[in-house]
Amino acid sequence: MQLFQIVEDMLGMYQRRTRQAVQDALQAQAAVVLLGPRQVGKTTLALEIAEHHPSVYLDLERDADRQVLSEPDLYLDEQIGKLVILDEVQQMPDLFKTLRGQIDMRRRKGARTGQFLLLGSASNLLLHQSAESLAGRVRYIEMPPLQLDEVGSDSLNDLWLRGGFPDSFQAASDPESLAWREDFLRTYLERDIPALGPRIPATTLRRFWTMLAHSQGGLLNASALAGGLGVSGQTVGRYLDLLVDLMLVRRLQPWHENVGKRLVKSPKVYVRDSGLVHALLNLGSIEGVLGHPVVGGSWEGLCIETLIATAPTGSEPYFYRTAAGAELDLVLRLPGNDIWAIEIKRTTAPKVSRGFHLAVQDIKADRQLLVYAGEREIPAGDGVRALSLSAAVQHLREV
Repeated sequence: MQLFQIVEDMLGMYQRRTRQAVQDALQAQAAVVLLGPRQVGKTTLALEIAEHHPSVYLDLERDADRQVLSEPDLYLDEQIGKLVILDEVQQMPDLFKTLRGQIDMRRRKGARTGQFLLLGSASNLLLHQSAESLAGRVRYIEMPPLQLDEVGSDSLNDLWLRGGFPDSFQAASDPESLAWREDFLRTYLERDIPALGPRIPATTLRRFWTMLAHSQGGLLNASALAGGLGVSGQTVGRYLDLLVDLMLVRRLQPWHENVGKRLVKSPKVYVRDSGLVHALLNLGSIEGVLGHPVVGGSWEGLCIETLIATAPTGSEPYFYRTAAGAELDLVLRLPGNDIWAIEIKRTTAPKVSRGFHLAVQDIKADRQLLVYAGEREIPAGDGVRALSLSAAVQHLREV
C-alpha cells in the first residue's frame, strides 16, 4: 500500500468525478475499461480505488509485469476475489480472450461484478480489441483532464492556460507548466506514437499538430493541411485518425439530420486540451494567449471540451452550420432526446447573432445557452440565457 499512498499524496489534491463513475460501474459490471490520454490521472484514480478493495496492479508496459501474465489463467486464477487492475492493457491484445474466460468462470461461481479494471490510452485500438471478446461484460468510461468544477471556478484562467493534465495544472509556475507540456508532447512524438506502430517522423507529426492548433476549431481542410506538409490528403487523414484515437484531438461532427437546408459536412477539429494548444504555439502566459489570434478558438475549445465532459453519459455532441450562415458552436443531444443549442463567445457583452436564432429554429432546440466570459447569468433575448462556463456546467450537472 505504500506505493498507493505516495501516488495519492502526489496527485490526489482534486476529487475526480470519474472516480464515482468507475466505482458505480464496478458494482454493476465484471470489467470496466477506463480510457484517457497518458498522464490524465487514470493510474492515480485506479490506485485510489484499489486502496478500498483487495487488489493487484500490473503495468503492462513493464517487462516484469508482462512476464507475470505469461500464463495468464494460472496467475488470474489465484486472484479471484481481488480487483485486478491492468494498466496500458492494449499492450497485450491477446489477453482479452483470457479475460472473457475468467469473467465467465467467476460468474458461474457467483462473482458477477468488480473483477477487472482495465486502463488504456488508445481508444479505438482498445475498443476494437475488447469489443468482441468482452461484449456484454464490460463498461467503457472516458476520463477527461481536470475539469472546471473539480478545480473551482476561481482557477478558470489557470485551467485555460495550462490545460487539465494534473502535472501541468499543478506546476509551481507557468514556465514549469509549459516545460512539462513540452516534455509531454516530445514523449508522445518520440516514444508513445512509434510504440503503436506508425512510422511517422516526429518533426512531421509535430508540424501537423501545430497546424491544428493554429486553426483550432476550424473546419477540417485536408487538402490545405496536406499542401502545408507536403503529403497526400490520405496521409493527413491517417495522422488525424491517430491523434483522435489517442484522445488528443477531437473531430466534432456536423449535425446530420435533414432540416431541408444545405449543411456544412466537414467536421471541425480541436486539439482537446487547451494547455497543449498553447504549448504547441509557445504561449506561456495568459497575456500571450489573449494577444494571439487563437484566443477565440482556444476559449471555444476549452468550453466545448468542458461541456461535453459534463453532459450526461450517452449525450451526442455536434456543431451546426448551413451554407446560408445559420450556426451553432455546440449542439448536445441528451439521452432523453432534449437538444441543447450552445453558442460560445470570448466576450463580456453577451449577444447572439441572427444565425444563432435561425439555427435554433432549424434543429428545434429545447434549451438555448450563450456561454460567455462574464460571471452573471442574464437573459439575452428570445429565450436565450447568457451565463458563465461554470454556470453552464452546473446546469448540465442538474439534468
